[in-house]
Amino acid sequence: MTNMTLAIPEELHQIMKKHNEIRWSEVARQAIWTQAQKLDLMDKILANSKLTEKDALEIGRKVNRGIAKRHGLIK
Repeated sequence: MTNMTLAIPEELHQIMKKHNEIRWSEVARQAIWTQAQKLDLMDKILANSKLTEKDALEIGRKVNRGIAKRHGLIK
């Protein structure tokens, strides 16, 4: 297994020290694994996509506009 060094804020370190019963390396490993699986799934879904970055940005703008309208932020 490969080792990884990780920098964390001092406030987080203090909280972690209060709970030394928790295997923090395992918590980090699981979080990284979960994120990596999501990225892998996204890569598989997008592998055959014809959607361009320009298309994705336009869809995102339309979604944002719709949300803003729904919440009365724009007319």
